[in-house]
Amino acid sequence: MAYKLKTAFLALCVIMLTSCYEVDFSGLISRSESSNQRFEESMNWFSQNPERELILTSDEYLILTIGDTHVGTTNNLEHFFGIARSEGADAVIMVGDLTTGRGSDYETFYNSLPGREELPWFALVGNHDLYFGGWEHFYSLFGPSVYTVKLITPEAQDLIICLDTGSGTLGSRQTEWLKYILENTRGNYRHCMIFTHNNLFRIPRTWSTNPVVEELHVLMDLFTREGVDLFVAGHDHRSNILEFGNTTYIVVDALKDGLSNAGYLEISINGDTISHSLKRLGQQQ
Repeated sequence: MAYKLKTAFLALCVIMLTSCYEVDFSGLISRSESSNQRFEESMNWFSQNPERELILTSDEYLILTIGDTHVGTTNNLEHFFGIARSEGADAVIMVGDLTTGRGSDYETFYNSLPGREELPWFALVGNHDLYFGGWEHFYSLFGPSVYTVKLITPEAQDLIICLDTGSGTLGSRQTEWLKYILENTRGNYRHCMIFTHNNLFRIPRTWSTNPVVEELHVLMDLFTREGVDLFVAGHDHRSNILEFGNTTYIVVDALKDGLSNAGYLEISINGDTISHSLKRLGQQQ
């Protein structure tokens, strides 16, 4: 009997640690759609919708980044958007784990967002957003989980690449798409910034959606060769900045209600210069 229980426990651990299935202990609810499937649905979305671009009136602009709101409740989220408005942000990028995956929390989160005409925002999917059948809700509200955004200023064009790491891996199709974008179009843009949910370096490592080591080597080499300026992620709930090759890798603090370190990231572009600053929300729930 003890042997059978040990075997069952080890099998559960294997399921949790694989990139194709994630388990939420609150309900032991798993999800099984693959990153390749979500990539295909994202590409199909663009067959009926235009490519995303943002036309800016100045060569100096501000992007704010948040992640891991885990709505639920929206006190910090609403506080953040008040800050974004007061600072005159040109766009907000939300790097996943926006919800618990439940449909009601998606609706709460979506209803807390400003209109895109007032403040353009872009959403990425995280592992928690996929729980409880969450991909269906994400896709219906936000569309693709993989896409580019062209930033067009009076002087140049910059490129944002949004990736889906909700399963802990890009998958083969998304990886080939990313390689094509960087190897064939990177030279058309002044700056290139990549946003996703999963921190590639995982400092510290946890049981959930750790990256595939072989994929990590491919991506780091690709980013260095093609001159990716910034790689921004969340997932770890604690901020971190490191440099590798030509790329700065940044992890943003979680914005979830109740966290003393709740924060966000400011990215300021002024011509050829990119600067960044991690900010604390300054509010404890």
